[in-house]
Amino acid sequence: MTNAYYLGIDVGTGSARAAIIDAQGTLVSLCVEPISTWNPKYGIYEQSTTNIWESVLKVVRATLLQSKLEKESIKGIGFDATCSLVVLNKDGTPQSVNSHSGYEDHNKNVILWCDHRAIEQAKRINATRHEILRYVGSSISPEMEIPKILWLKENMPDDKWSSIGHMMDLPDFLAFKSTGSLSRSVCSLTCKCSYLSHKDGQGWDMSYFKAIGLECLAEENWRKIGVSDNVLHAGDRLGHGLTEEAANELGLVAGTPVGSAIIDAYAGAISTLGAAIDYKPSAVSDLKSDTVYQGSHHLAIICGTSSCHIAMSSNPIFVPGIWGPYYSVMVPGMWCAEGGQSSTGQLIDYTLSAHSAIEEARKSADKSDISIYTFLHNHLIKLQHEKQLDRLEDLTHHMHIYPDFHGNRSPLADPSLRGTLVGVSLDQSIDDLSIRYLATLQAIACQTRHIIECLNKGGHTIDTLCLSGGLCKNQLFVQLHSNITQCRVILPESIEGAVVIGAAFLGAKAASNQSLWDVMVTMSKAGVIIEPERNPKWVEQDERRYRVFHEMLNDQRKYSRIMEGTHEDIISL
Repeated sequence: MTNAYYLGIDVGTGSARAAIIDAQGTLVSLCVEPISTWNPKYGIYEQSTTNIWESVLKVVRATLLQSKLEKESIKGIGFDATCSLVVLNKDGTPQSVNSHSGYEDHNKNVILWCDHRAIEQAKRINATRHEILRYVGSSISPEMEIPKILWLKENMPDDKWSSIGHMMDLPDFLAFKSTGSLSRSVCSLTCKCSYLSHKDGQGWDMSYFKAIGLECLAEENWRKIGVSDNVLHAGDRLGHGLTEEAANELGLVAGTPVGSAIIDAYAGAISTLGAAIDYKPSAVSDLKSDTVYQGSHHLAIICGTSSCHIAMSSNPIFVPGIWGPYYSVMVPGMWCAEGGQSSTGQLIDYTLSAHSAIEEARKSADKSDISIYTFLHNHLIKLQHEKQLDRLEDLTHHMHIYPDFHGNRSPLADPSLRGTLVGVSLDQSIDDLSIRYLATLQAIACQTRHIIECLNKGGHTIDTLCLSGGLCKNQLFVQLHSNITQCRVILPESIEGAVVIGAAFLGAKAASNQSLWDVMVTMSKAGVIIEPERNPKWVEQDERRYRVFHEMLNDQRKYSRIMEGTHEDIISL
């Protein structure tokens, strides 16, 4: 279909994006629309499917208008979204998850992925040591759906809990809203709902749900969370395509094929892992071997509010603290491992907003018509020259940050961990702000290295990072990741649109007879390649910083033991 175009819709933490690509995978148009989040207290984050769908409608119409294409040109549609929990009544309308309103504010019916209300439920689930936990790195996260569902069961009034008809990942809600299909994606069920996709239609383990107190979910053949014989691979065609109602709302054609949705991080992986740089198969039919090659050496890192790290392998590889292995959640027949950092872009924003010099810095950036990140990078270069330092990184010789301000997702799977800042002075200048900013980027890169080392120790052979997401626009962030991990970095051709382009690939898959991997390889487009610095002196400097990173982790754990009275060196006062 040389004149075919495909539409992708991506719902992230703070915005909805829509993009149109052509049959070669080239970006034609892209628009963004904000969405709302309610954060009534620390650890509680809620959203609204009504607000999200309204933003989707606006952004799709704006993107189509920007493209100057007729709606008939759109031959396939794909969705991705955050792994947030959507709760609906039996009639498919929103059911409140908001305890502050007594579960009456039905506008708030989404528990956002980063919500940590279910920490205690996750602890109890992990205490069962059930065999199924092996598939989430031996420790389930409170960010997954099952602990959140258990929290709802234990905290909602009985009548409210009984009124729930459906609980689903946000990607599956978007598919349902656009097609009317209650099919679930293998990606969402496996990655976030303790579904074992390698069990051939028998993915729900009753012994597990009974052990954790959620055996009630088995009623009506698991209808509330997803019937086993109605689970689709990424990009498989949903129902009869767009419904008349959804088509009218979106300004598109009824019946347009819609692909089974996927979690946003996996959409980023879809758009980047297929962009083979060194390995060029002679024909699309030979791509199975290419999949194995890519999966064993390439790590997709999707960098936004949080960061996700996704690797493929032909066989299951179990790594403690790393989610998975997940079967067929992206490319059918392949296994995925998923690491992650709960707060990256969010941590950078926190570092800046918490500093007293931020307003002065923002005014200076605005005056120069540059972003705050470019301004800070330029200021760091200025400081380097003024201090006559060989390397920018020398500026943080005395400042170190441990980055788990929102707990650790991988590879420690410990939501109780917190951030640490060492080397603080009374300096409140832009100089100090810039140095803290640099130390934050270094800390995030050190943690990425920690994740990669655990993956490789477990059996992966990662040497190349395929980055996507908003943080890829930050040149310093990207180079530090390459230097500290000593991995080559491949950026997508469209940094701004990589994740939503991955969603559009699902639409291309739904509209054709191609496999998803065929679509990925033929339509993915690589951009700039960044090599790590190899200067032995600078490599050694990064090694020392990485050692400090681990020492800060060990110290935090030691301090906790001291305060609990369990540390062997505690001194009686």
